[in-house]
Amino acid sequence: MNMKMRPGCYVVAVSGGVDSVVLLHKLLQIPELELIVAHVDHGMRTESADDAKFVESLARQYGLRFESTQLKLGNEASESTARKARYEFLQKIREKYSAAAIITAHHQDDVIETMILNLLRGTNRKGLSSLKSTNDIMRPMLEESKTEITDYARLHKLDWHEDNTNLDTKYLRNFVRHRIVNNLDDTLRQKLLDLYVSMLGLNDEIDQMVAEHMKDSKEIVRHELLSTHASIGLEFVAHWLQRGGIEISKRLVMDAYVFCKTGPVGSRMSLPGNKQLISQGKTVVLTTSRTPGK
Repeated sequence: MNMKMRPGCYVVAVSGGVDSVVLLHKLLQIPELELIVAHVDHGMRTESADDAKFVESLARQYGLRFESTQLKLGNEASESTARKARYEFLQKIREKYSAAAIITAHHQDDVIETMILNLLRGTNRKGLSSLKSTNDIMRPMLEESKTEITDYARLHKLDWHEDNTNLDTKYLRNFVRHRIVNNLDDTLRQKLLDLYVSMLGLNDEIDQMVAEHMKDSKEIVRHELLSTHASIGLEFVAHWLQRGGIEISKRLVMDAYVFCKTGPVGSRMSLPGNKQLISQGKTVVLTTSRTPGK
């Protein structure tokens, strides 16, 4: 792992698979880290309870605190539903222990899979570099391949649990993994990784420019949206909403963008979190909705 870890408390997401087992083993080699092992049983597989027991025994073996939750999502739950529930739990544990960050076992193959998946789904610029480390979610193994991780586990004689559903290519991610990523030659693999690194830098630069432009803005000025390309206007609106504490989606940003350009004076658009947009003619403001009856 190339990422430098500051001394402190961290929540480590451990599924029981080889990736997270190796991650935990490597983190234990770093001094002055207080690690909280966190496991989510999504309730999507009959054998998932065995995974939870395995991770709990692993935590005890290492003398670490263990936190888990059992969900009942069912085998028809989507990947996005499972991911949302998983990170909600991990964040809850992070807050419980005032941990510095959540650490996950995502690796180089995950980066390539995610890029291809997002391209298939019609991604924007951020979809090519969406899997990265942040201050809140650290991913220290992004430069390590699946082969390197498995070799490490075998070298150190580590035990792990295999998730049989990872072999089922009816799931799009598994199809991409087994039919595309695993068949990439070294040249194509490196080209995708080079694109990922390039987009990381470019996206950071664009984000900084947008943030600088919008840093003092308490409102959206209509003529700025009308006089710029839609792709730029969407960036402004997305940043503005996020800074206002709105959890955004592609559809929400598009709807807000259209409202900011065309909403009649005095019209309102409801947003998540009891927020709303109000058209004031030349500008659109973001405000908290009034409580009914007040």
